Amino acid sequence: MAHEDDPLEHERATWQPSSGLAVEVRDPVQNPGLPPHRHRVTDEDPAAMKRAVRTVYTLFYLSVAASIWAIAAYMLFPIEDGSLLSVRQNNLFVGLGIALALLAIGIGAIHWSKAIMSDKEFIEPRHATRGRDTTRMAALHAFEDANEESGFGRRAMVRNSLIAALVASVLPGLTLFRGLAPQDVDPVEALSHTMWKKGMRLARDPEGVPIRASEVTLGSAFHVIPEALADLDHSEGYLEEKAKAIVLLMRLLPDQLVPGENKMEWTYDGIVAYSKVCTHVGCPVALYEQQTHHLLCPCHQSQFDVSRGAAVIFGPAARPLPQLPITVDDEGYLVAQSDFTEPVGPSFWERH
Repeated sequence: MAHEDDPLEHERATWQPSSGLAVEVRDPVQNPGLPPHRHRVTDEDPAAMKRAVRTVYTLFYLSVAASIWAIAAYMLFPIEDGSLLSVRQNNLFVGLGIALALLAIGIGAIHWSKAIMSDKEFIEPRHATRGRDTTRMAALHAFEDANEESGFGRRAMVRNSLIAALVASVLPGLTLFRGLAPQDVDPVEALSHTMWKKGMRLARDPEGVPIRASEVTLGSAFHVIPEALADLDHSEGYLEEKAKAIVLLMRLLPDQLVPGENKMEWTYDGIVAYSKVCTHVGCPVALYEQQTHHLLCPCHQSQFDVSRGAAVIFGPAARPLPQLPITVDDEGYLVAQSDFTEPVGPSFWERH
C-alpha cells in the first residue's frame, strides 16, 4: 500500500521550478489491480472435473493410436514399386497418422491447462541476484505447489497417457528412417556411379532436350539430366537414377574461374557443371546468385562458390559439390567426359 503522502495518490500535484512558474502535473493512470477471479465449471463441479480428466487422457491415448497407425500405414502402403499411386497413398496415410498424433497431444495439453490446472492469478516479485537459502527453499516449494496444482504428479492417468503419447509420437519418425537409404546396398557404392558416361549429352530437365554450348549464356543456370534418362520408365528406377545424376550447369567468364581451385580441363569456355545434390544431407541445391556466383541449398543454407570449384563457404556441408567433367561434341552439344570421379550426395555416407 502506498503512503498517504505519496504524490501518486493525489489526483493533481503542483510543482514550482526555479523560474517561479507553477506547473500542474497530472498523475499517471492508476493500477486497476487484478479483476475478480472467475471460477470455472470444473472448479465447482467435481463431475465436470472428472469429465475433463477423461477427455484429456482419451486425447493422449488417441495420439498413441494415431502414432501406431502411422507405423502400420508405412508397412501397409509400401512404395517399393515406385509407382506414383503408392507414393501418394503412403504419404497420405502416414501423414494423417502423424498429424492426428500431434494434433491430439496439442488439443489435450490445451484442454488440460484450461480445464484442470489451477488458473488463479498471482504476482511474483523477482530480483537479479542469487536468492538466499530461504528464498531458494521457497522456490522448491513453489515447484511442489505447481506440481500439485497442475495435477501432473497426482493425476496418474493424465500423466501416464501424456508420457505414452509423447513417446509414441516419435516412433513414426524413427520408422521412416528405414527409407532413407537403399536396403541391402552399400551406400558408397550406390552413390559412386551414375548414368553419366563419356560422350553422353547434357539435356534440360525435365524435357530431355540436349543443350548446345552456345545456348548457355552468362549468368544462366540450367537444371540438367543425362540425355539417356528420358529412355527410362518410372518402374525401371527413373527417380533413383535422376536423383543421383541431376546437375546444375552455369556459365562464367573464363577469367572468373580462380586458377588452382578449378579443374579447368573439366570446363568449356567458362561453362561448369556440378552435382545438384547437397553434400550435407542430399537436398537439391537449386538457387544460383549470378553476381556472387554462389549456389545456395535452401534446406540448411549451405553455400558453395562456383568460381572456386564449388567450395563450401558457409553452412554445414562438409565438402564441395562433385564436378561433372564436360566438353563439346562435333555438333556443339555439351557432353560428359566421364562419370563423377567421387560419390555424389551427403558426405556422411562415406563415414565409417
